[in-house]
Amino acid sequence: MPELLWSEVEDLFDPALMGALPDLRIPDTSVEDWQAVLDVVVADGWPYEYSEGLDSRPLPRAETILARPADAESPQLRVSPFPDAVAIFRFHAEIEIDFDVDLRELQGQERLDAFCAFLGRLGRRLGKAVFMDAEGDHGHPVLGFDPEADRVRTLVDPRAG
Repeated sequence: MPELLWSEVEDLFDPALMGALPDLRIPDTSVEDWQAVLDVVVADGWPYEYSEGLDSRPLPRAETILARPADAESPQLRVSPFPDAVAIFRFHAEIEIDFDVDLRELQGQERLDAFCAFLGRLGRRLGKAVFMDAEGDHGHPVLGFDPEADRVRTLVDPRAG
């Protein structure tokens, strides 16, 4: 049985309502948590590309990425946890893992199931909640992985509006 039913949450995946690139975050993190995410990407064999500015580079350790000077090129990690979908991790701060997805790549039950599996994989590995906020609405999650329930669940009524 799916964690979420598309028919019940499709409004939360509507780019016109949520913004095409909702903000995903794992709060209260450390360099070790960032490294755990990098380790999952490699261990699970997800295709990825690490870049600094416009230059692709080998994937360094998290402590190296997070210790970069503030005026250095912005690092990002583009990960494809399932076909035709990309999560873009941005290394803004040690204390919060920050990434985006494109809702246009997450339409329908099959894609929703894969997305939930991705959030669950990250949340279980870190033992932490993973939240999705509407684009630009940081701190107001609409859904997320709940480590206590061990599943992705909605955090708002998707039919309210």
